[in-house]
Formats: sequence, C-alpha cells, structure tokens
Amino acid sequence: MSEGLLRVRRLPENVVNKIAAGEVVERPAAVVKELIENAIDAGATRIDITLEKGGIERVIVTDNGSGMLPEDLAIAVDRHCTSKLHDETLVQIETLGFRGEALPSIGAAARLCITSRCRIADRITDEAWRIRVEGGIQTALEPTAGDYGTHIVVEDLFFATPVRRKFLKSPKVEGRHAEMVVRRLAFARPHIAFRLIVDGYELLTLPEQDLPARAAALLEIEDIDSLIPISEERQEMVLSGVICPPSIHRATTNGQLMLVNGRPVIDPLLRTAVRLAYRRVIEAGRYPVVALALSVPLQSVDVNVHPAKTELRFAEESAVRSFVIEAIQRVLACGAGSISTKTFTFSSYKTPYKNRKSYSSTSADTMSNIRPFQEHNPAFKENRLFLKEKFSSPVTMSESIENKNFVTKESADTIEKPLGTAIAQILETYILAITCDGGLIVVDQHAAHERLTHERLREQFLSGRVFAQRLLVPDVVNLSRTSVEQLLTYQVILERLGIEIEIFGKDSLLVRTLPSLLGTIESSDLLRDLVDELSGDEYTIPDEIVAIDSRIDSVIARMACHGSIRAGQRLTLEEMNALLRQMEAMPYAGTCSHGRPTWIKLTRNDLEKMFGRR
Repeated sequence: MSEGLLRVRRLPENVVNKIAAGEVVERPAAVVKELIENAIDAGATRIDITLEKGGIERVIVTDNGSGMLPEDLAIAVDRHCTSKLHDETLVQIETLGFRGEALPSIGAAARLCITSRCRIADRITDEAWRIRVEGGIQTALEPTAGDYGTHIVVEDLFFATPVRRKFLKSPKVEGRHAEMVVRRLAFARPHIAFRLIVDGYELLTLPEQDLPARAAALLEIEDIDSLIPISEERQEMVLSGVICPPSIHRATTNGQLMLVNGRPVIDPLLRTAVRLAYRRVIEAGRYPVVALALSVPLQSVDVNVHPAKTELRFAEESAVRSFVIEAIQRVLACGAGSISTKTFTFSSYKTPYKNRKSYSSTSADTMSNIRPFQEHNPAFKENRLFLKEKFSSPVTMSESIENKNFVTKESADTIEKPLGTAIAQILETYILAITCDGGLIVVDQHAAHERLTHERLREQFLSGRVFAQRLLVPDVVNLSRTSVEQLLTYQVILERLGIEIEIFGKDSLLVRTLPSLLGTIESSDLLRDLVDELSGDEYTIPDEIVAIDSRIDSVIARMACHGSIRAGQRLTLEEMNALLRQMEAMPYAGTCSHGRPTWIKLTRNDLEKMFGRR
C-alpha cells in the first residue's frame, strides 16, 4: 500500500501560472476585459481596441491613461501584484480589477508585450519602457519609443497550452464575445471614448457621451426619445439608467446592460428582476432592452465571488430584487401615450412602382371597411364599453373633408390627449385617431380592451374578491376527468376570481357564477382555457398559487381575453373615444395581456418620409 501512496508535492511555478491563467483567461474576450479594465482604472479618456481573427491571433489595447513607471512595469507581470487594492479586507473595492493576476495570467497563456510611458504629476518620464512575457517567461525591461499611456499586444493566445486553444470557437464567435465585453465596459464609462476594430472593420466608434446617448448607441436604438429614463431610490440603494418600452424587445438578453457600483455585471439576480418586472407587458420568449446602473453600499455586495467578477453576491438579495422590480414597474405602469411605443413605418414605399399592387383595384374594398362613426347594430352580440366620459357630437366625414381638417373646434377638448380623438374604424378592428400634433394613432380595439379588462380584474382580485354575476341557469360543462380534477384543485382560487364551480357527475362541472366584468361569455371556452393555463406548471401546488403573482396574472389574462370586445365588432364614436381615454388612464395599457402592442403612432415625419416629402 505504501508503494501506491500519493505524496503531496509543490507544483512547479510554470504549472501554477498556467492553472491560474485558466481561471482568468477563458477566451479572447477575457483578455479584452482585463486590459480595458486596467486602462479604465489608469484614468484613460480614450481606449482603442483592435482584434485579429476574433482576438485569437492578436489583441491590441491602447489607452492614454497614466501609464506605469519602469519599476512598476517590471513587477506588474508578477502574480498578486496590483496598484488597486487599498482595502485588504476586500470590502471597500472601488476599482474594476484588483487581484493582480490578469497580466501574469495572460503572459502565461500567450505572447504579451507591454509598452508604457508614465505621465503622473511630478513623475513624467522622458521615454517609454517595454517588457515581454511569453509562456510565463519574462524578458528584461528595455527603453523604447512610445506615447503617454499604455500599449499592450497579446498574440497567439494559448500557444503555450495547445489543448485549450482547440476548444476556442470560430474567430467570428470569439469576436462577438469580445464585442459584447467592450459594449458593457463602454456603458460603464460613457465619459471615455472607445473604438473597436475587428479584422480591419470598425465596429464601434463612441465619443464621450452622456449615459442615455451611450445606451442608445450600444443598444442600437435609433430613436433616443423612445428610451424611458429611470431614477429610483430606496434607503441606500439607487437605480438609474434607461429602459425601453415593452414594444422594443430582443430574442436574447444581449440587449441588457447592467452595472453595480460602476462595474459591468451579468448577474442572474438582476436579470431575473428585469424579466419579472416586464412579464405582464412583454411577449413570452422575448427579453426586455434595458441599460441600468445600480448603486448599493460597498459593504453590502461581494464582488470577489467570480474570477471574472461578472457575478456578485448581495447581502440582502430579496431587498435588491424587490427594489429593481418595483422601480421598473413604477415606470412602466403608465397609461397608453405616456410611454412611447414603437413607431410603425412602411418600407414598401421604396419598392419600384411596377411591383406594387394597384391602388384602384383595392380602393373600393378598402373604403368599404372604413366606418367613420358606425352606430350600434343590435344584431351583434357584443360587450359594451364602460363609458366614463361624455363627448360632443362628432362631425361627419364629409364635414371633415369639407373643412380640410379632421380636427374641429368642437373636438378640441378631446384632441389634447396622448391618443387623440377617434375619427374612424377600419375593418371593424382598428380605431384611427388624430393627435394634436398631427400624428396618426392606430389602436387594436381587442388588444386595448383586453388590457383594460385585465387590469380591472386584477384590481378586484387584489382588493379581495372579483365581482361575480350569478347565472340564472347554471351552465353544465363537459370536460375530461383530468381537467375536472385540475379545476377542482384550484376551486378556492377560482372563487376568488368570480368563478364558482362544483362537481356534476364524473366528467362535468356546474358553473354557477362568472365575473361580471366579462359580460356574456361561453363558460366551456373559458374553463378549457383555464385548464391549459393551470396545468402549465407541474411544479406549482394549490397553496402556493396565491403567492405566485405570475400564475395569477396569467389566469387573469386568459379571462380578460374572453371578456374583451372582439375584432370585427362595430363601435360607435363615443365608444371609441371612451376606449382611448381609458387607455390613457390605465397602467400598462401600451401592450395587451400577451405583450403585443395595443397602439402604434405615425408622426408627421413618418408620413412625409413614406410619401417622399423628406
């Protein structure tokens, strides 16, 4: 047994360096991150980054920061040497990098060359100095020519560990990862100018900017006015930055930039908080677009839990999560028109005329579907809107054309509204309205009313009980045995939502009440949809559903869809205007319960572009 005993031994220094390098340098993006952080901590106001083959072949980072003295440069490539750590308790950490492992780790994994010239007050050097490290082997310090600041070249990443090099992705993929790193760091320091060149192509050129302008540039938001500023404070926590309206979203989380105490992070807790804050107003499977900066006391967050320091550990996670969720929801909880929605523009106006459909061939059909002020037709089975305002008698379409203006003096009291005044109904589905600035509003009547119904049901549910209407003759709904058991499991919750059911035979339920807000609906359709919703999460148990706000909200959304006015339903002018006014006053009215936009706007500029006037 003694022959097989494994003895403890000290690893050689070069092996130790390679292992340490693996913790810090995972791919070219990690090299870019460490070098840019050093440049930022050196006080640079301009940083240039150049990548070749996605950074696998070469990474060049040049800054105009303070630079290093020769004696500092000589030990900067040694492990655990840093100029940034002043608090050895690891609590008051204000710089981005502080472990003193980045440069030696890069030198152990690649060919590293650093040229630096110091310009610190009273320590300005007449010449630059250079040091090289290749596979952990250092060369002697030597004088050279160079500007003030630091110029670093990293070549042949992982040449010293070929096995790791095989696991790198293609240059294009590695380049994208490096680009995202640059974008996050550029957001963290908008007062610094950045330039990124990848394989000869200039991907980013960012001058010194304020935070909203930098966020719009990095998130590729063309209309900076569509960004919604956020500034919330609770105790010692401060959340600032900008967020996009629910109508602007992405397929991945790449559209989310987050800072904690000025440090770029990819933190699961914050991403979850953002997702939960938007869940009522965004489509499933899509991700919000935000640029947020969270400030918390330094002692309440541990930034040293991950080698790359992109994930944090908060002392009070629940407090941070609830603060971020409530702050974003407070900004989003505005009526339609208060938060801009995605402007709809036609791209087809640039199409050659020969490829366009003839207007004359469709104009008659189109005009027949426009109903300026359609009176109520009793033949339609429909739910009437809850009218809260009285409106002056509208002018007719012929009078509007005669006056060469859809807006009359009589309607001036209602035109001073974000969603304007209704002028027509198209396809018995969309409401057209004119705003005071000449913009054209198009409203999806079903989506809009669905949100209104949703919010009223939710308000009633949170207040204690939804108002229920007892059916004169209870409905008998035939379902599968599994569906019956599923609904009976949530019987108490359904009663709180205004739906009173009881078992009626083996495969049937008796429906005695329905929410009065839904009007006349089919009990069978509603119950079948609720079965689908309630069975969507197999891990949820009945006692927990009250505490799971997202599940309750999903059930209410299903109910709201059944109780809303439909596409193809005629509305009077009074009803259309009532719907617009209620949308302006109702929280989250910019999107329906499923995250689709309820309204779009065509501004005067949009119309002029469409018709080639600008």
